Amino acid sequence: MGAGTGPRHLDAIEDDGAFGSEAGEPLDLWLGEASLATDVPESRQQHFELASRGDRVPGRLLLPASRSGPYPLVLLQHGLGGSKLAPYVLAAAGPWVRGGAAVASIDFPLHGERASAKLPPDLLRGLVGSTDGPPALPVALVRQAVTDLRRTLDALVAHPLLDASRVVYAGFSMGAMLGALFCAADARPRAAALALAGAGLGPPEVDPARFIARLAPRPLLLVNAERDEVVPRSAAEALYAAAGQPKQIVWFDSNHTGLRGVALKAMWSFMRPQLGL
Repeated sequence: MGAGTGPRHLDAIEDDGAFGSEAGEPLDLWLGEASLATDVPESRQQHFELASRGDRVPGRLLLPASRSGPYPLVLLQHGLGGSKLAPYVLAAAGPWVRGGAAVASIDFPLHGERASAKLPPDLLRGLVGSTDGPPALPVALVRQAVTDLRRTLDALVAHPLLDASRVVYAGFSMGAMLGALFCAADARPRAAALALAGAGLGPPEVDPARFIARLAPRPLLLVNAERDEVVPRSAAEALYAAAGQPKQIVWFDSNHTGLRGVALKAMWSFMRPQLGL
């Protein structure tokens, strides 16, 4: 499968110097069918790995088993301490794949297959913020993660079973905040569904509130928890206020880790028309 090029960073973000460009680095993509049965019913899975700023980025692609392609794509990302195989990622991916979308997820830096035995989860949480507070992600991790997402999409838009014109982004917590930056930097996602995200929780130069207006005029959905003990309501509302139109915000009776299926259904109802389904 060839490496796609696609649009690069939006000029405004490059001018801000928030994210470096690695346009000359080969993707060095590996893609293979999984030999084991998938843990997501009615799907088949492929594993992939690619190069990003000198690191190897592992990912998984879930394809509908009962439909023929090309499929629209949801790029779905985990939160702090999670991975591409986190239970809430699988809970979201299952219905979305059965609904006709392909779903791809990667491990962010220091997570999943990229975790280090020298950096256990408690130490990781301490590195990026207090263990009981919101993540204050280091700028270097943010830059690497956004580049990883951009290069993942570079690779996947060349996949013969995917429709490069129908791509949306969905993320939870850290994955939502990084997704706001990624979608601001890359024009290819048609829409973004961001759950449990907020403004002012990290270094100002990578605060999603600084960039999220650049998603417009692409539709944006923010999904938040009324009893979120990690992302304060004021932070969620500040991120919503910073976004351009069209946008919507919905609240559910939940804490940060307890979003239920009704929230995932709200995300899917928002994304489905954007995917042409």
